[in-house]
Amino acid sequence: MITVFGSTGLDQIGTVPRLPGPGETVLGGVFATAPGGKGSNQALAARRAGSDVKHVGAVGDDLFAAEATALLRAGGVDLSALKTAPGATAVAMIFVDAHGENCIAVLPGANATITSADADAALGKLPKGSIVMLQQEITQAATERALDIAKANGLVSILNTAPYLESTPSVAHKASILVANETEFELVSGRGIAELDSAMVDWAKQHNQTIIVTLGGDGAKAATADGTLLHVPALPIKPIDTVGAGDTFCGYLAAGLDAGLTLEAAMKRAAVAASLACLKPGAQPAIPLAAEVAAALA
Repeated sequence: MITVFGSTGLDQIGTVPRLPGPGETVLGGVFATAPGGKGSNQALAARRAGSDVKHVGAVGDDLFAAEATALLRAGGVDLSALKTAPGATAVAMIFVDAHGENCIAVLPGANATITSADADAALGKLPKGSIVMLQQEITQAATERALDIAKANGLVSILNTAPYLESTPSVAHKASILVANETEFELVSGRGIAELDSAMVDWAKQHNQTIIVTLGGDGAKAATADGTLLHVPALPIKPIDTVGAGDTFCGYLAAGLDAGLTLEAAMKRAAVAASLACLKPGAQPAIPLAAEVAAALA
């Protein structure tokens, strides 16, 4: 069982020929909505990868709540610990350009009601070795408390450093596995991408954790506490929408580790899944099924 402690929301997606600059209006094309939130995305990815998953989070008491959780319910994610808070469900406002690149603004809504007490209730009694997946779209105090519980109780915690916050460097070292993109790792480590490999190895040794850096079309790299450096490739694709790729990677990574795969094998599967997620629009609707990933790996 994987426990995801994180955000739930609804994505509102507009396609545009190019991303607007400050103060600029760009005439766009299609508008769509889809379930989202980094926590929910990762929960669904882990579930589609084959793991049993419990998602712990919050939605509002508004009309968006049902749509935000529709694919989680349909996919068989355990939502027994999802609470309903007065007010709005979180919304992500997303623009996607003709090259699949995006910019996103997140309005936290009910995600801001998740507290340290919720972390205690959700994680306090999990058996040793259980996998807990975290991001940074809920209150950071709750995320930090979850990381502390995981370390104290021998849980395997996976922290995705998105969205990057000022407080990220102060909590990043607490996770068993840290997953960042290139920009996030540069910010958290204070070292440039030109020295990525050595920076990753130094970080992993210093903090006694595994660091994984996702590299888009170049796949992903990992460094472990013993100094081992791994690199797995992505599929060669022409992306349509990269919105859910990082969350798909994280969910498939957790599911692979939950199934007993080695770190390298779990990363290979996760990188392929993330590539496939770029071939469809939206975050959750684009997450591939395990059979699709297996076929691509073969």
